[in-house]
Amino acid sequence: MDRTTQVIGESSAFLDALERASRAAALDRPVLVIGERGTGKELVAERLHRLSPRWDQPLVTMNCAALPETLIEAELFGHEAGAFTGATKARTGRFEEADGGTLFLDELGTLSMGAQERLLRAVEYGEVTRIGSSRPMRVDVRIVGATNENLPDRVEKGTFRADLLDRLSFEVVTLPPLRHRGGDVEVLAEFYGRRMASELGWQDWPGWGPHALDALLSYDWPGNVRELRNVVERAVYRWEQGGPIDRIEIDPFASPYRPRPMASSASLAERQAVEVVPASAPAAMPAEPADLGGDFKTRVARFERQLLSQALAEHRFNQRATAEALGLSYDQLRHALRRHDLLGAGG
Repeated sequence: MDRTTQVIGESSAFLDALERASRAAALDRPVLVIGERGTGKELVAERLHRLSPRWDQPLVTMNCAALPETLIEAELFGHEAGAFTGATKARTGRFEEADGGTLFLDELGTLSMGAQERLLRAVEYGEVTRIGSSRPMRVDVRIVGATNENLPDRVEKGTFRADLLDRLSFEVVTLPPLRHRGGDVEVLAEFYGRRMASELGWQDWPGWGPHALDALLSYDWPGNVRELRNVVERAVYRWEQGGPIDRIEIDPFASPYRPRPMASSASLAERQAVEVVPASAPAAMPAEPADLGGDFKTRVARFERQLLSQALAEHRFNQRATAEALGLSYDQLRHALRRHDLLGAGG
């Protein structure tokens, strides 16, 4: 993981998390980085290493979820020749590779209980033993773990060791999701847009049009920065009209030719049951929509406006309460209200 770190954002929630990581970097203690997928946990781990006294030593990464359970311990601790079927020669583990530096364990919550027990010993005593060997060896490794799971809940359920969590959680850096990083969507969209335009050889950066910007700001970004980057770069490379980029496609799979999902056995049985209903049985008539006028976008916009109006009324036009009830950030709700000319509703 040897690259130039690009940590981008200016919201207070994001900067507070970075500040906590920067302060912990100088201390030779384990750190846990918690956050949803795509929030930048790996970048923060790299920051912790680069700002630490170990900056000139190895930074070794292991994705615990990318390996089958039977191989995780061999990857972590190494193995001797003949330790198991297929082990034709000895191999060093990630702990040995990271000796003197930092070991970043991504998706830490997926470790088996057996691997957790051996990891605890390595963290507690600074010793690892290769599989197939009886001779422990000393290692000097700083652990940075990352997960998108609630590890205290896992401890309560008995699927994560409490003593290991206690040992690893000297400091916990929780990264805010993009929907709680007010203003950072525009900053990130500008950065990734300019970079993609440069990669494509554009002479000038045209910027974002109002419709594209509104789409970026009103979306919830469940995939966080990683998803935003994909959406922005895709919009830039597809734009061929000149002028500000004003078309955003959030879902790259959206298509009228999208394959239909495979019918389950239950739904197939239900359909067959319908097919054998006697012809004399009266068919239930679907409820008639209140208004069928307009194309698809018009109908969706009408429904969205109705939903916003109803939610505002239910919460006595308190916009923060309305945003929370709808699962939106305050800024996202404000953009949606402005789009439907509802900012002054209830005033």
